[in-house]
Amino acid sequence: MSNSSAPLRPQILHPSSLQELCALAADSGHPARTLGIDPGVRVSGLTLDSRRVGPGDAYVALSGSRTHGIRFAATALAAGAVVVLTDEAGAADPAAADLPLVIVDRPRTVMAHWAAQVYGRPAEALTMYGVTGTNGKTTTAVLLAAALSAAGRTAGTIGTLGFRVGETSLDSSRTTVTTPESVDLQALLAVMVEAGADSVAMEVSSHAMVYERAEAVRFAVAAFTNLGRDHLDFHPTMEDYYQAKAGLFTPEHTASAVVNIDDEWGARLAGETRGRLHHVVTTSFSDPTADWYAAEVTPLANGGSLVRVASPQGPLDIEVGMPGLFNARNAVTCAAMLALAGVDLEAALPGLAHAQVPGRMQVVDLGPGAPLAVVDFAHTPQAVASALQALTDRLQRAGAGGRVVAVLGCGGDRDQAKRGPMGAAAATWADTVVVTDDNPRSEEPSTIRAAVLAGAEEAVRSGTVSAERPGHGGHVQVIDGGTRAAAIATALRLAGPDDLVAVLGKGHEQGQVIGTDVVPFDDVEAIRTAWHSRED
Repeated sequence: MSNSSAPLRPQILHPSSLQELCALAADSGHPARTLGIDPGVRVSGLTLDSRRVGPGDAYVALSGSRTHGIRFAATALAAGAVVVLTDEAGAADPAAADLPLVIVDRPRTVMAHWAAQVYGRPAEALTMYGVTGTNGKTTTAVLLAAALSAAGRTAGTIGTLGFRVGETSLDSSRTTVTTPESVDLQALLAVMVEAGADSVAMEVSSHAMVYERAEAVRFAVAAFTNLGRDHLDFHPTMEDYYQAKAGLFTPEHTASAVVNIDDEWGARLAGETRGRLHHVVTTSFSDPTADWYAAEVTPLANGGSLVRVASPQGPLDIEVGMPGLFNARNAVTCAAMLALAGVDLEAALPGLAHAQVPGRMQVVDLGPGAPLAVVDFAHTPQAVASALQALTDRLQRAGAGGRVVAVLGCGGDRDQAKRGPMGAAAATWADTVVVTDDNPRSEEPSTIRAAVLAGAEEAVRSGTVSAERPGHGGHVQVIDGGTRAAAIATALRLAGPDDLVAVLGKGHEQGQVIGTDVVPFDDVEAIRTAWHSRED
């Protein structure tokens, strides 16, 4: 369960009787068995959290990692819930005795359709854009919103940065996940409709697909950005991870698809998807046979780039305000999605030139005489390499001979096998690597740092740096920086005015998870504090 704050709900509800909802369950392929219910009772909301029940809610009791939600059903009913939706395991639990139950084989599927019904089927009133992939989801969603705004649309965004409609932030305190649970998502979409949204750009995580959070939502366009090593604490294999992502690209979930084919997973997905969907377009920066081919990328003085694209609409010039080839890729994905949805590109694409994403290649201005400081969310080996390569290229274009100092760590209680590759990626593209803590969670921070350090040191010893960066010389300084604040201070102390300090891994996040506590921590503020409190 999440926190106990009041749920975000629309003003206008569409209460439905249990008889209607049971019929809806059957229509979705999951007929219901009922115990002790009044078919005429009307449901006006849904929740998975017994602490956040409102009058007229259906409480959804699911199996959890520690216990079954049915154990909290009596509390939910006492708080105003009118029925419990659960599975056979929940119904068999002694805690379910004498409770009004609707029992189905797949409550996650059914709850999504129930929520869509009682909140007025909001997705049908919106042009829905879905973005999945290991890296680039957040940036692509923000770029979509910026472009839609430039074209005169009112766009909502749902994802890692929270929930917004236009410039207005909505309450996102109840969830820290990329994609909300389906019952919360449907309520959120209804709130966005009431706020005047006509479009929504939404991140769709692999967890969302496994847990059916996007069930009962059909996207106008869904996009695949890339697939790299991440979440292998949740997915047993890369194939399982891929299949979760690929599940978005079915006729039930999307009308059309944009697939970046610059990695093997994207090329595979494009081939498989063409057999399932009528409208599939590909994007690439390396394959001229792609529908959208970035034939030329020109760096701009502001750190962004101008991308010349051969597209079904003819040649296009797309200006991207954010640095890095990966952000140019995100922008091309965005443009292809908008074109498939019928948006006027001439009106929309200028919005990409000024779009910025908090914690994504975010420059921290420290004033005259200071190194350039950049904060980025890169937290996979692929993303670390892409970010540092882009920043290295930026320094080389500046021509002052500056160095890149990277600060990064790796999260605890997550995929341990990516720690070494994270360090290796940093050592390959930075001149100095200061290893620190990310979110150590329940693990000993020094143990995590040691694994990242080992990967960085091995990359230096093995000659990976020299192979990837001819002319560099292969000398990279690797340091255990200790705590995050100390590591940032060390990096700034080592950097000169022509150098660049890249603080990676947490991006926009405002806290650090240590044990079971979330300690306030903001990389941007930590950089400013360390710089202004340094010893002259």
